[in-house]
Amino acid sequence: MAEFFRRALKKLDKLNNEQSSELLVSAVEGISLFENVLNSIDVGILVCDQEDNLVMVNKSAQRLIPMNYVEGVQISYAIKDERITEIFRDILLNREKVADREIDIEQQGRKRLLSVNVVPMVRDHKITGSIIYIEDITEKRQGEARLRRAENLASLTTLAAGLAHEIKNPLGSLSIHLQLLQKALSKNHSSDSKTDKYFDVIKEEVERLNRIVVDFLFAVRPMNLELREGDINALILQIMEFVRYEMEQSNILCMLELDENLPKILIDERYMKQALLNLIKNAKNAMPKGGVFTVATNFADNEIRISICDTGIGISKENLAKIFEPYFTTRETGTGLGLTQVYKIIREHQGEIIVDSTPGTGAEFKIILPMPQKETRLLAYNGGVEK
Repeated sequence: MAEFFRRALKKLDKLNNEQSSELLVSAVEGISLFENVLNSIDVGILVCDQEDNLVMVNKSAQRLIPMNYVEGVQISYAIKDERITEIFRDILLNREKVADREIDIEQQGRKRLLSVNVVPMVRDHKITGSIIYIEDITEKRQGEARLRRAENLASLTTLAAGLAHEIKNPLGSLSIHLQLLQKALSKNHSSDSKTDKYFDVIKEEVERLNRIVVDFLFAVRPMNLELREGDINALILQIMEFVRYEMEQSNILCMLELDENLPKILIDERYMKQALLNLIKNAKNAMPKGGVFTVATNFADNEIRISICDTGIGISKENLAKIFEPYFTTRETGTGLGLTQVYKIIREHQGEIIVDSTPGTGAEFKIILPMPQKETRLLAYNGGVEK
């Protein structure tokens, strides 16, 4: 099309008014089509000239990054986020060709992950500027993490469950015979404080191994939920009453921000209680010097949302995508199955769990539980509504 207009312009002086008008209308329609295409795609596009002035920005780019776009202004003045501005400035200054550079930003209180690609804009074998492609890959990365967790769990299930049973049986036998041995030594007066100390260590280790096996079986076995209408706020109050003393002893201030209008929802209270207790335990361990622990609930967009926040050590960026994976732990004594259990329980309730954290400032776990649709509404043939 561009070549057609270049040829037409060379003959412009030979065209009459009607032909000139038709040419102008065709040009406007071509530009309009081009703009519609650019503004309809999900990928953000920014075009800069050789002086890094913005020549064109589509709507997706303006949605993905905070900016005030004015044609001809330098890109460093248009973008509001100083960190993104600095990254783009370095890339354009060095005239780099960048592929899949990942940048994390915060929008409306939510963290987003953007993928940036920069390629030179070439005309007549000369570089005349730069083209920047920006894509939001937040959902893609979260989907990959969910798929990886599901695959890990699936691959472990059959083999691991059988192996755990084989370990659990001799552990039970060991525990029983240990008690019998201790009783026999007591009857023969062969036991002393030193012997009792050895027995206590062995019993403690047997119990610890048994807990690991139980946690493992919970993580890999299929879950049979017994769903009943339950009150999330009441469950949280019950749990907080149970852990309050332990939290106070650790210099942790507990805060509750519960939505009084929270509707009841179908849950398995045993499993949901286990999930919340695991998250609370994690929050306590993240605040070894004390801090503030907050549990909040609210109801919006037909979803019940539970927020569990701490002001602890936080989670590093590289660990955020791994924390729900089996056996991943940053603690010396942890099994790495606690958050795997939480993830499994929430997913079995058709919910989602999202974690947001900044190292040094704490972490927030968000549980989202959808409300089931109680009725189906169909459009009648006369335009009315039938139930």
